[in-house]
Amino acid sequence: MQMVFLGNNHRNSSKLTDDELISRYCSTGHKELIGILYKRYTRFVFLICMKYLKDEDRAKDAVMQVFENLFTDLLKHEVKSFKSWLYTVTKNHCFMQLREEKQDQQRSIRMKMDQSADMESDPFLHPNEEKEQAMVKLQGAVNNLREEQRRCIEMFYFEKKCYSEIAEITGFTVKQVKSHLQNGKRNLRIMLEERHG
Repeated sequence: MQMVFLGNNHRNSSKLTDDELISRYCSTGHKELIGILYKRYTRFVFLICMKYLKDEDRAKDAVMQVFENLFTDLLKHEVKSFKSWLYTVTKNHCFMQLREEKQDQQRSIRMKMDQSADMESDPFLHPNEEKEQAMVKLQGAVNNLREEQRRCIEMFYFEKKCYSEIAEITGFTVKQVKSHLQNGKRNLRIMLEERHG
């Protein structure tokens, strides 16, 4: 955000008290008046942000956001003691930012856990029986798949090739590779369940 400071016509405005500046801003909407408050309180707000965010770049960003919000906040709220009000606004802004970051982290952890749970519950990737027996049954089942499904399954899971590599080797499109893998896995589950049953 680029703060606009007062020109020669408004030299005397910088001598106004906080309350007078806010009052004048509310009646005129002149953004330069907020520029004076910005000049007066940048360091004050920065130190509060550093206290809670503990990172210089994040604190600088937060300072700009707090002052940008003043353009609308001062028109909506009746401010009696600007400095203490600004302290509370800044602190709340930092808390909100920290809470959002924590929620993002929790969402990311939940997604990873969900992905991990999906993998664990996949009988093809993690057979429940003893590994050696399971692998023998699995290989037998893989051999009974249709040719295109068998090739894609073997390359993807046993040879650890990616979709594009399989497509290049087989001549299938990436979409076809995904489809053969999906159908192959489904057929394997059916075969393994029938044998287990």
